[in-house]
Amino acid sequence: MKRRRFLQLGITGTGAALLAGPRLWANSVPPDGPRVTLAQAFDREMQEFMEPRRVPGGALAVVKNRRIVYARGYGWADRDKRIRVEPDSLFRIASISKPLTAVAILQQVEQKRLDLELKAFPYLEIPPALPPGHSADVRLKEITVRQLLQHTGGWDRERSFDPMFRPRLIAEQVGTPAPASPEAVLRYMQTQPLDFAPGTRYAYSNFGYCVLGRILEKATGQSYGQYVRQHVLAPLGVTSMRLGATLEGQQAPGEVRYYTRDNSSGPSVFPERPGKIPWPYGGFHLEAMDAHGGWIASALDLARFAAALDDPARCPILKPETIATMYEPPAAPVSRKPDGSLENRYYGCGWMIRPVSGGTKANYWHTGSLPGTATLLVRRHDGLSWAVLFNQRSEDKKLPDEAIDAAMHRAANAVTDWSSPGYEH
Repeated sequence: MKRRRFLQLGITGTGAALLAGPRLWANSVPPDGPRVTLAQAFDREMQEFMEPRRVPGGALAVVKNRRIVYARGYGWADRDKRIRVEPDSLFRIASISKPLTAVAILQQVEQKRLDLELKAFPYLEIPPALPPGHSADVRLKEITVRQLLQHTGGWDRERSFDPMFRPRLIAEQVGTPAPASPEAVLRYMQTQPLDFAPGTRYAYSNFGYCVLGRILEKATGQSYGQYVRQHVLAPLGVTSMRLGATLEGQQAPGEVRYYTRDNSSGPSVFPERPGKIPWPYGGFHLEAMDAHGGWIASALDLARFAAALDDPARCPILKPETIATMYEPPAAPVSRKPDGSLENRYYGCGWMIRPVSGGTKANYWHTGSLPGTATLLVRRHDGLSWAVLFNQRSEDKKLPDEAIDAAMHRAANAVTDWSSPGYEH
């Protein structure tokens, strides 16, 4: 079936009317008894998530056994222009960019151009922006590629700060034009002490993946974005994914508009657009976030990426043994209980991982969040996967974005009829 035909199926009826109209059913029992279709289960959960949070638009794609079986847009891609979300609408995916970076790095490990135990900063040879008479934290030289992938490199944004959200300050400190480039951030961060010894614990680090992007560039001789599009995405038939742009008016064709619930604004990080600016369009520097949070994609794009990893023996972008490495837990003492056993979940190389079925299988997932963006990609142990993208995050602790995870599991578990027409691929 041609892709044009896919998008002519009933799934293109976006959620604009659905969100504005009555609920799909008045209670928890579907109108036709125990038979619950894909559309009934997933549409209900998407609606019940979006309505109380007043999310303008969202998109969903569901995979079963490496085939996309359902996809739908909900609500508005652009609320003012009354443009509806479609299954192929592009969204900023934020930190779901990290699994892409991990795959790209692991490809280079397969090709012997990189090693997981390679010392990252000596390899890069990017000099620190140290003032005279100051020296760098000696532990920086010991951080490995594997530790960067697993967020055990030594930076803890809860103890110090996240440099990826300080682009004007860092540019000033380094003496480069604002907002700071990834290289400027690397030069600055080599002047800062680590928050803990590398390899001793887990702490989520956007900066660590920024470093990985520069390592990929040096290993391949290509720009980060060019390499990922050519070697990770193209083999999967994904052609619309690209690195996003921050400033309003620079978005890609088919990209949604981003919203904050209270229309909040903040100081612009772009000198050419001074003063207050809507947070999604200049309150941060998306271009510098490339390897940890800079991609835009459709739910369909991410579903294809998830499906490619579901069967290691047929994966077109990584070998089975490399996929196994991607899922390995970090070395002790990271993610270990007091008795030394592995925690119930841990971060591998680019994925959160929860072993199930006595450790013989696992669930894999990643979330993403930026002002104007909330995303989720899940690969479940039973052959089901889903990608969910929204153009507004909650900002309300009573209505957390994380609730979409349980909602999608409820939907998947509720389906009794997977044969209903929705999306075939």
